[in-house]
Amino acid sequence: MAQSRHITLPAGFVAAGVHCGIKTTGAEDLAVIVAEKSVPTAILTTSNQVVGAPVIWCRKILPKGYGKIRGIVINAGTANVCTGKQGLADAENMAGQTAKLIDAQAEEMLVASTGVIGHRLPMPKIRRGISAAVKSLGRSNDSAVVRAIMTTDTKEKSAVVQTRIGGKTVTLAGIVKGAGMIAPSLATMISVITTDADIAPSLLYRTFKAAVSETFNAVTVDSDQSTSDTAVVMASGLSGARITAGTSSHRKFAAALGEVCLALALSTARDGEGATKLIQVHVKSAASKSDAAAAAKSVANSPLFKCAIHGRDPNWGRIVMAVGKSAAKVDLDKLSVTIGATRVFAKGRPVKFSHRAVRDYLKSDTVDVEIGMGLGREEFTAYTCDLSDVYITINADYHT
Repeated sequence: MAQSRHITLPAGFVAAGVHCGIKTTGAEDLAVIVAEKSVPTAILTTSNQVVGAPVIWCRKILPKGYGKIRGIVINAGTANVCTGKQGLADAENMAGQTAKLIDAQAEEMLVASTGVIGHRLPMPKIRRGISAAVKSLGRSNDSAVVRAIMTTDTKEKSAVVQTRIGGKTVTLAGIVKGAGMIAPSLATMISVITTDADIAPSLLYRTFKAAVSETFNAVTVDSDQSTSDTAVVMASGLSGARITAGTSSHRKFAAALGEVCLALALSTARDGEGATKLIQVHVKSAASKSDAAAAAKSVANSPLFKCAIHGRDPNWGRIVMAVGKSAAKVDLDKLSVTIGATRVFAKGRPVKFSHRAVRDYLKSDTVDVEIGMGLGREEFTAYTCDLSDVYITINADYHT
């Protein structure tokens, strides 16, 4: 499979990103992504019990998490969360206006918002932005679309994968935003993936949910779960490559979708607020899959561990502590820890190693930590970043 960071929208989709006046910097803050007709769509949203009006709207029009949709409209800068009945009306109005301009129904438009919680959307600005975005729809303004969904992100995050299925080239293109308040459950921050594969909505949903479980849901920046997490995948079918469950076509498509999701997940962890390095925490030989995930995420969420990595301190005690506090089954006498290529802890005991070598390794912008549980065959990798004083500065100054 071929992968690229340059966005090439699959056949059947157009998009636009514009500045409507929410962001005071003048950067783009509203995006529209639409298909030429209603297409199979799957959506995953936050499991936080406090959710934004756009999430409520999306669940209303796709109660099973899948169906056929024309597109999505997204604003950044104001999250439309905890805004009452008016917030719900604003989300529906965003869908309705966008739908009207592309000759669709409001129930065919998904909505997502990101930004400060508790503020009403500036609807006059939103309406002008939607009109401008629809007039600018095309296949060549992809960077503007990515910028339009960013908040504290410092980098544009996108990925494209192409694969051959049934003699035809299938393209999957994805974008994502998110740098803080990142500990997804059922989805990611805000992500939209488009593909020209021909696949039924229910199969697309099952495939997407499986891909997300080990990619988006394996990411944590700060253990805080957003009220607005929304991940969407839409399939135009225009490649002519039919995806059928239980066949090689499905296996190839699932692999390509997983590859896109992983690339987006890694870019999110790497761009965590104040981050200087990506950390990959791989737990192996766990008694169960859930144990492997619990142990990996416990380490990845540990502020002590993340600070140690930032300070290039090979403090394996913080790793062992975080494994032990998780819900995973742990046998200390079988536990091992490796940082990079250096074993620092084995069979419940510290081992001699070169602290200087590990400190030098921790200068890298990507750090791998492997934890052997010695209890089975299951494994899981969690993705996170180091914790720096810049994270505190960003969030102390970020109005909520």
